[in-house]
Amino acid sequence: MSGPLTCSVSDLSTMLGPNATAAAEYICGQLGTVNNKFTDAAYAVDNTYLLFSAYLVFSMQIGFAMLCAGSVRAKNTMNIMLTNVLDAAAGGLFYYLFGYAFAFGGSSEGFIGRHNFALRDFPTLTSDYSFFLYQWSFAIAAAGITSGSIAERTQFVAYLIYSSFLTGFVYPVVSHWFWSPFGWASPFRSAEDRLFNTGAIDFAGSGVVHMVGGIAGLWGALIEGPRRGRFEKSGRAIALRGHSASLVVLGTFLLWFGWYGFNPGSFTKILVPYETGSSYGQWSGIGRTAVTTTLAGSTAALTTLFGKRLLSGHWAVTDVCNGLLGGFAAITGGCSVVEPWAAIVCGFVAALVLIGCNKLAEIVQYDDPLEAAQLHGGCGAWGLIFVGLFAKEKYLNEVYGETPGRPYGLLMGGGGKLLGAQLVQILVVAGWVSATMGTLFFLLKRLGLLRISEKDEMAGMDMTRHGGFAYMYYDNDDESHRAIQLQRVDPGSPFPRSVTPPRV
Repeated sequence: MSGPLTCSVSDLSTMLGPNATAAAEYICGQLGTVNNKFTDAAYAVDNTYLLFSAYLVFSMQIGFAMLCAGSVRAKNTMNIMLTNVLDAAAGGLFYYLFGYAFAFGGSSEGFIGRHNFALRDFPTLTSDYSFFLYQWSFAIAAAGITSGSIAERTQFVAYLIYSSFLTGFVYPVVSHWFWSPFGWASPFRSAEDRLFNTGAIDFAGSGVVHMVGGIAGLWGALIEGPRRGRFEKSGRAIALRGHSASLVVLGTFLLWFGWYGFNPGSFTKILVPYETGSSYGQWSGIGRTAVTTTLAGSTAALTTLFGKRLLSGHWAVTDVCNGLLGGFAAITGGCSVVEPWAAIVCGFVAALVLIGCNKLAEIVQYDDPLEAAQLHGGCGAWGLIFVGLFAKEKYLNEVYGETPGRPYGLLMGGGGKLLGAQLVQILVVAGWVSATMGTLFFLLKRLGLLRISEKDEMAGMDMTRHGGFAYMYYDNDDESHRAIQLQRVDPGSPFPRSVTPPRV
């Protein structure tokens, strides 16, 4: 919204003749009332927009739950669904108590926030409850990413501990560095105090959210080791396929839908004109961001489709879903500051990064049931580099404020300073998460709190830890099911052909 309406009684009274002062006071009073109504309406519209975006991002938890459930074997469905619920629940409490204060409270030397614990002295002049809700939905998204990497073999107590620690401390510190106006690498600092005169540009969280969740999952999976049967002694990889491609596709579409709150919603306001009195404003930037998000994901999906066809000879729907999400993770950091054509480049390279990371994971015998570390960590890192190459000066000034001589994308003619800031972000995020989450997972392993027993893993955690299966099913690798099938073709089988044998 443009500046407030102004009215001067002294200036107006000279034009009104008799009783001029009284008339001028009345007119100015009415104009002041109208101006206040416009201001109130602008706050209401912006807060409603942010709340709606928060609801969209929170709906991604449904997508995570469906994607995770479909990607694991049926005997672990209840376990992975429960961890997704508790990511949101534990994350809500710990982000309220500590996380928001560490992320957006007044800074301590640009490293960590120190005010607004448990939302004390809140709301502030710059933040309302809608902003807290929106940031909480991002925090639990990071925790949800990590849960996929360590699925099917992790003790339930370990989930509770890591999720609380990640949402209450590790993630908030990173978001303070890059999103708080006080953070040491934030682009919202005064121009002379910014990292390389620009600050790191990570608009919606390729690094802050996706790399944090992905690298945390990487360390969890590395320290735990692969699932039983994932690799033969010779090193050959054995596919332990998820039990439902339908749930994977459903989860992917729900995540796609929620991403329109994740990326466009990160503007946090919609009533901001770029050119007063014209049809061009922040609403235009929001629309462009939705378009770049769509194009990056779509390109990555198609690239993965044909890439996997060439490599494996199959049209693999689950691989396409992961490729789509990899494109989204990559474009998230620069979605608001690049042209739509550049988003296509982003998605194409993101698919290649994901395919390459998956090949490397097989070579080093790294097991990640949802490819979360490869997808969110690898594609998130590429997304930050992409910003340093393709960010457009005009869009940077619109989104982050007009700054003469602001560095922008290297391939757009803006020099290498922005790319340097992006590389610094990759290094510090990787270092911070490795130091904190890597240490946590190591301690959990030493204390015997990380991995379940071999017996429980083979039987499935639904039966051994959660009281029963999610639904009646057969796993492809279930030995007792194979025994039943053999009995059915044996004349001496106790099960007549007209009788369905019990499911295990």
